[in-house]
Amino acid sequence: MTVIYVIMAVAASSAVLYLLAIKPRLGRQKGWKPFRGVYYAHRGLHDNSTNAPENSLPAFKKAVKAGYGIEMDVQLTRDGIPVVFHDFTLKRACGEEGKVCEYTYEELLKFSLFGSGEQIPKLEDALRTVDGRVPLIVELKVEWIDLSLCAVVDRMLRGYGGLYCIESFNPLVLTWYRRYHNDVLRGQLADGFIKSGEFKGFLYVLLQNLLLNWMTKPDFVAYNHKYENCLSRRLCRKLYRNLAVAWTIKSGEELEKARDKFDLFIFDSFIPGSKA
Repeated sequence: MTVIYVIMAVAASSAVLYLLAIKPRLGRQKGWKPFRGVYYAHRGLHDNSTNAPENSLPAFKKAVKAGYGIEMDVQLTRDGIPVVFHDFTLKRACGEEGKVCEYTYEELLKFSLFGSGEQIPKLEDALRTVDGRVPLIVELKVEWIDLSLCAVVDRMLRGYGGLYCIESFNPLVLTWYRRYHNDVLRGQLADGFIKSGEFKGFLYVLLQNLLLNWMTKPDFVAYNHKYENCLSRRLCRKLYRNLAVAWTIKSGEELEKARDKFDLFIFDSFIPGSKA
């Protein structure tokens, strides 16, 4: 009988610790009202076979004209300029070797995006292009532990007059915002890392299951919609009433399937209705 009580006590304690570990920041629901009612164009309203490729100024202009919010990716050049670009390496988008952080901004201007006439834009120019007309989800791309991007981007966004929030896969970014600018709405990006078979190791178990929320205290969780059944993600939304963002919806069918499981939707490769 004693053994049974011990097992029950351990199970109960483990459940409590788990719920505390995934607990996001509470009480920020009202802050999301201005972000609702629109879909978010993934890397702008882009087509990589045209002169409006992903994360380009024309893609942002098209999204604004269509009334879509915008999700964009930001990282630093070697000389500390925040630019809008997704991959850490240049190969896929520019056909060049090396990483963005290994080039100065002037050196990056020599490259074109997907063979178009467009170049990698500065965050400053992207913000000027959007000019506060639609809300932004700004993803901070930090590969490891160098958080110098955070202060640079935060300073620039604080001078921006439009509506924005930040997100990142890297929990250290959210921890930086929690410490230095806790007022900024922040989101934890996550994926079915282990389930996809692409990643291995204990760190990805933690990230997949949002077990670092106790440290980052995100205002929202942005999760790969293909793995929407992740228990931690569902508990964050249902138990803690945390905002749930779906990435990246690529068809009307996927959108309808995800509609009652998420609150905001980042889309790509198709055109949803004008209002979410």
